[in-house]
Amino acid sequence: MNEYTIFENTLQAWGLAISLVILLFLIFVLIRRIIRGCVLKWAAKSSNKINDYILDLLEKTKKGILLLFAIYLSSTMIQLPESLSDALKVITFLVFLLQVGFWLNATINFAINRRLNRQNISDGAQATTWSALGALAKGVLWTVLCVMALDNIPGVEVSTLIAGLGIGGIAIGLAVQNILGDLLASLSIVLDRPFVIGDTILVGDLMGTVEHIGIKSTRLRSLSGEQLIFSNSDLLASIIRNYQRMDRRRVVLELSVTYQTTHDQLSAIPELLKSIIAPIDGITFDRAHFKAYGDSALKYEVVYWIENSDYRFYMDQQQEINLAIFDAFESRKINFAYPTHTVFFERTHI
Repeated sequence: MNEYTIFENTLQAWGLAISLVILLFLIFVLIRRIIRGCVLKWAAKSSNKINDYILDLLEKTKKGILLLFAIYLSSTMIQLPESLSDALKVITFLVFLLQVGFWLNATINFAINRRLNRQNISDGAQATTWSALGALAKGVLWTVLCVMALDNIPGVEVSTLIAGLGIGGIAIGLAVQNILGDLLASLSIVLDRPFVIGDTILVGDLMGTVEHIGIKSTRLRSLSGEQLIFSNSDLLASIIRNYQRMDRRRVVLELSVTYQTTHDQLSAIPELLKSIIAPIDGITFDRAHFKAYGDSALKYEVVYWIENSDYRFYMDQQQEINLAIFDAFESRKINFAYPTHTVFFERTHI
């Protein structure tokens, strides 16, 4: 029975190799579990973010990759055909690069988050810049790993491939010009900062708070809760109203009274409006005028500034003004106008 061979290895050798695979895999999993348990104990005693980083690295260490490493190490105990041995070596190296990519990607995330938390950065502009740097670092990381992977695949000449990419760069550029446009728009957003994470912006008739600025798209959270996604190039091609950059809010209030209002009442309305609005804290009164004769109303225009960009503050003050105007007009028997038409009939005698 022991004389029967597979790839010049006896069944006993194969049995030992398989047993070694299982043993190594269990050891790897056990080591990961022990480290995780120790880190959790340390985390319970301190709030050090390093503990979270180590736990994240352990989570990124995939069991399938550990199994492949165990198979590769065990394969050195038996004789395999050269082609099979080389293929296993290449696959193991490629998977190792993938695992390194997972680890370094988690490291970049940890470094960026640690930087933001350590400096207590609440400025959306800095948060946007650091997020963009993190995305750029990840792009460079995976590009380097892909080149290393291609360089270790038999039959692939990386230098020839890079030269070919240079020749075909124009064609590729034309094919992916929309993607490249979004990429350049993303860099423009990061460098020029027309808006940053946390800003409330209006694009066309859509309003939302900026949640994420990516390489291809920017995501907003609307006031009603749904997520709005814009391509970066389309976003920059639109007119953007950034409410976060507003220091004060200009309000134009239009009022209409009936044609039955007396001359004395009409003359008193501008000063009456000023006496209502000017004393309110956080508001700078500008003007109040009898603006025009309308089809069915006499129109007034009032202009004032809300010295605060917060929308809730604006609505609270506007409500106070509206109620005060209503009360003042009611007490002075000044009637608000609404669309009306008066029809005159002329009796003719036949």
